[in-house]
Amino acid sequence: MDISAGILASLAGRYASALFELASEAGTVTAVESDLETLASAYAESEDLRGLTVNPRIGRRAQGAAIEAVAGSLGLSDLTKKFLGTLAANGRLSHLTDMIRAFRTIAAAQRGEVTAEVTSAHALTDAQIEQLRQKLTAREGRTVKLSTSVDPDLLGGLVVTIGSKRIDGSIRSRLNSLAQAMKA
Repeated sequence: MDISAGILASLAGRYASALFELASEAGTVTAVESDLETLASAYAESEDLRGLTVNPRIGRRAQGAAIEAVAGSLGLSDLTKKFLGTLAANGRLSHLTDMIRAFRTIAAAQRGEVTAEVTSAHALTDAQIEQLRQKLTAREGRTVKLSTSVDPDLLGGLVVTIGSKRIDGSIRSRLNSLAQAMKA
């Protein structure tokens, strides 16, 4: 299992690691990972939920009660509910998205996977995504999961980030390099 020491040393990493260990012992890693995906989606969609987790004027008890209600309405597992309650009690709900990201990283490393963040100027087709996944899997020597996004400012090409490695094949980057070379 190849997990960055930086992730494990961070606050989010310590909480995510503890949650992963508890989920492993209970045999519920997949369920917790699914819960966290559901929670991440709800967090992205709800301004009220984001406000709840970061507003310093909301007390820990009120945050705990509110996050418990949210967890119940989302149908999250008991372990995930207890985890969220612990975060509220410790005043750590503002770090929730970092903890979800760290948990994903830990779970993926346990499965021998690595996630590649792929940014392209235009949406990629399913065939292009599959071809890229196969090439990156061959290059990395382990299963690669792709997370894609679109950034029209790239003008064309791709930017692929795997852990701390970045492959920048964007037209914007090439134009910037050319402009720098012409200044010299």
